[in-house]
Amino acid sequence: MLALTRNGVRIDDSFAEAFDMRATGVVITAPTLRWVRQAAITTTGFATSIIGCGVEAGIDAELRPDATPDGRPGVRVLLFAGSTGELQKQLVGRVGQCVLTSPGSACYAGLEADEKLRLGDGLRYFGDGWQISKRFEDRHIWRIPVMDGEFVCEGTTGLTKGAVGGGNLILMGRSADATLHAAESAIAAMRAVAGVIMPFPGGIVRSGSKVGSKYKGLMASTNHAYCPTLRGATPSELDADIAAVLEIVIDGLTPDAVAAAMRAGLAAAIALGPDQGAARIGAGNYGGKLGRHHFHLRELL
Repeated sequence: MLALTRNGVRIDDSFAEAFDMRATGVVITAPTLRWVRQAAITTTGFATSIIGCGVEAGIDAELRPDATPDGRPGVRVLLFAGSTGELQKQLVGRVGQCVLTSPGSACYAGLEADEKLRLGDGLRYFGDGWQISKRFEDRHIWRIPVMDGEFVCEGTTGLTKGAVGGGNLILMGRSADATLHAAESAIAAMRAVAGVIMPFPGGIVRSGSKVGSKYKGLMASTNHAYCPTLRGATPSELDADIAAVLEIVIDGLTPDAVAAAMRAGLAAAIALGPDQGAARIGAGNYGGKLGRHHFHLRELL
């Protein structure tokens, strides 16, 4: 499998296998950047994998006041799910529990698309009859009374069925510190790409999984072939010099966005070299049998 070397880093001749998903976005604003970030972080909590969380969510970008509907600091949050029904449920639940409750917040459509999901249209009933419907140019806004004033929320936001989930890079290093440094550098580069999120903590996952388990009813379990402590006890994919492995998972609004993020992350990790970062980089797939989107590392180079 090992076929390429760049800057001393071994690159697997492999590919990441990704899947079709449904996605939406919202723009959250608040009086200060601190409270925008707080609302967004709370909204995207417990949203790392649709396997256990129902949705994968993250902050796509921070927005300057001149780029938001109400001229205040903002962020765009993206949410991904396997079905429209689950995405709708998660959207209203998370905005209702995490944005409506956050001091000074407002929420607007973060994605333009012909198909729509209910946003304020699903939250307006919290106003108990005191909610007000308004139109500002092409926006339908709900004004819901709350204890610090009003919660302003757009009626709907866009839905796309062309999103992609599961792009990934597997970073393998000679020490835990070097591997984490490579992952952090890759994440920093990926965050400059629009239309993508890395949903795991800080964008990084240490508990990469495989499909199935020896235990009945468990959908996924530890990816033993990439666990350094199991080398010698079970068939391993790791070279003798690999001491730690970290994975980055990428969801994007389009296949091109996922490819751009993977390309940026790959370049950033390679630039560190094997002593300061990853000694080897691979990608996770299922032999091309499950997901129709294949991102080949050789092509991304």
